[in-house]
Amino acid sequence: MATSDIVVIFDFDKTIIDCDSDNWVVDELGATELFNQLHPTMPWNSLMDRMMKEQHSQGTTVEDIAAVLKRTPIHLQIIEAIKSAHALGCDLKIVSDANTFFIDTILEHHGLQECFSEINTNPGFVDEQGRLRIFPHHDFTKSSHGCDHPSCPPNMCKGIVIEKIQASLSMEDQKKTIIYLGDGLGDFCPSLKLGDGDHVMPRKDFPVWDLICKNRSLIKAQIYEWSDGEEFKSVLLRLISRIISIDGNNTNANIGQLYSVDCKLNTMALPATTGHEAFPQALPVLH
Repeated sequence: MATSDIVVIFDFDKTIIDCDSDNWVVDELGATELFNQLHPTMPWNSLMDRMMKEQHSQGTTVEDIAAVLKRTPIHLQIIEAIKSAHALGCDLKIVSDANTFFIDTILEHHGLQECFSEINTNPGFVDEQGRLRIFPHHDFTKSSHGCDHPSCPPNMCKGIVIEKIQASLSMEDQKKTIIYLGDGLGDFCPSLKLGDGDHVMPRKDFPVWDLICKNRSLIKAQIYEWSDGEEFKSVLLRLISRIISIDGNNTNANIGQLYSVDCKLNTMALPATTGHEAFPQALPVLH
């Protein structure tokens, strides 16, 4: 399999960056108290839009918000992993419950924006008055997005987004293999949509990992956990290498690039049991 036939789909908050971007901005702007007061009274996207309005009324500019976003914590190894996967020819996409302004600002700051062919998230843009506006990916005030899984918020079902991506990929000549990385409750539904030949990388000890541990039989994809930036890079690049090697194309020059970064692959079999204690890292990191 060529690397161009590998589609890597990332969540953003607590997956690419090491925090929740909404909470980061609110906290860094000193608006946590107001946020906590308003939180019980309105949906999340409406709340973030309201918070931006309040900040602008106090003199905060879009540039101020962008400056906060550029300080968002992100592991260097994750930046390197994304750049490596892109350089190898993988098709990288984002499916996130953040918003376009936050994601674009952070990606551009770290030189990552051109690595991604598609970003699915809540709309966030600067209006004619120079104010940042944030809206839901799906307008749930008009209709439901159609998924009733309890892990999906009303503004976005990532599973439905994945199905649309899969439908688009199915129209291409070559079969595609998906690798999905995520951490939150909303990343469980898309994990359910992956097939036998796909792979899911849940962040260990985060909500999606817990759900997968408790519902292992529902997941058709192979599972490879990760905990931090170093494991993110090691597991992802080894997995890409393994997918290519299984297809018999291990003489490709791109493979040499991968093996120059990571050691040879180890056994990736998962046990039949579903208990947390028996859910080992499928690709152990070698120190």
